Parts: sequence; structure tokens; C-alpha cells
Amino acid sequence: MWVIGWREWISMPDLEIDEIKAKIDTGARSSVLHAVNIERFRSRGRDMVHFDVHPHQNDAAKAVPAEAELIEERKVKSSTGHVEVRPVVLISVRIRGRQWTTDFTLTSRSDMGFRVLLGRRSLSGRFLVDTKRSFVAGRPPGASRPKR
Repeated sequence: MWVIGWREWISMPDLEIDEIKAKIDTGARSSVLHAVNIERFRSRGRDMVHFDVHPHQNDAAKAVPAEAELIEERKVKSSTGHVEVRPVVLISVRIRGRQWTTDFTLTSRSDMGFRVLLGRRSLSGRFLVDTKRSFVAGRPPGASRPKR
């Protein structure tokens, strides 16, 4: 089984994001993506969500617009105990050349250190997490930003 660290650079091909820093959080059940300007709408009989992603911390100038089908709305309790109803979408993730689709809740993580949090449901059976290491997987192919 492949080993990854507690934080990794990942890519999100569905969103055309070559790299985004993710916290690998085995303590969290679900995964979350930083999203702003979240708008629900209907298209061709399906519930959809439009949102913007700022893939790099402290860089609100770069916004990646995205749309995805709304899978459900889920109540999520944050680490501070705050309960929020969040939209849930399916997005492809790639780490170490392995790609899969997983569900993400969408919310603003402007005050958080990571734009993505990958929870244990998404990681189960795919990777072992070495909590003492970081960026074990290296930078994704095509990554253009040298910042950590």
C-alpha cells in the first residue's frame, strides 16, 4: 500500500486544478474543499452547484470557477463544534498517480491553513498515512507553483 504524509500536494482534474495543498486528516470522516460564492441552481432537471475555488492560501486573486452536481446536503460539525449544512459534490482527486472520485462538502476555509481536507472515508483502502512526514508524494505532474 502507498504511504503519504499528513499533508500532501494533490491535483483535482475535474476542476482543472494542477495542485492544491491538502491536509490528510484521519480524524475527520468526510472531506472538505474551500469554496466561495456557492450558488445552487437547476440544470436539465438536476440540482447543481456553482462555486469558486481559491487553490492557494493567501491568494484570493486566483479563482477557479467550477460546477458540479449537488449530491446531497449534509450537516457537518466543525472542529469548533459549529454545525453547518453544506452542499456535497463528487470531485476527482489525484495523489501519487492514483486517481479516484470522492465526495466533498463545500464551505469557506479562508481562515484555515489548508484549502482541502481529505478525510478517512476518502483515504480508506488507498493509502497509509505517516503522520511524521509531509509531501511524501511529491509535486503533481504539471504543477507550476513552487510555494509550500
